[in-house]
Amino acid sequence: MDLRLDDVDRHLLALLQANAREPAAHLARKLKLARTTVVARIARLEREGVVAGYGVRLGQRLEQSVVRAFCGLSVNAKTAPAVIRALERMPEIEEVWAVSGQFDYMVLMRCDTPEQLDQLLDQLGQIDGIHQTQSSIVLSRKIDRRSTVAHSA
Repeated sequence: MDLRLDDVDRHLLALLQANAREPAAHLARKLKLARTTVVARIARLEREGVVAGYGVRLGQRLEQSVVRAFCGLSVNAKTAPAVIRALERMPEIEEVWAVSGQFDYMVLMRCDTPEQLDQLLDQLGQIDGIHQTQSSIVLSRKIDRRSTVAHSA
């Protein structure tokens, strides 16, 4: 499929990223388009897989009360599917990316306390197939392009 986004599509996507709950009528006014045109463009972007879904962004109040960390994982190739299944069962694991470089996966974790993070890292080290981890605690977020409002982690 040949995906072509024009300037209006890109502007609409930026507005939706800033506030996915904004009414179509407000989006239409900002884009200087008819509401039905905006609704049709959103439907097309969803149908074509450009917009995969909508979610909840946690507010600064909750973000400040948690400990977040990135953890690089080196994994034995034969056990990678089992490792991913184990990670899926851990609610503190927010995201997992397959990456190139020193590690096979990068994991974003969210814990309530440093002690909980320590326990989670111990659990990761006990998963069959993970042979190396390296973690970094998030101190603050400097850039967040997912929203027009500045947030800190």
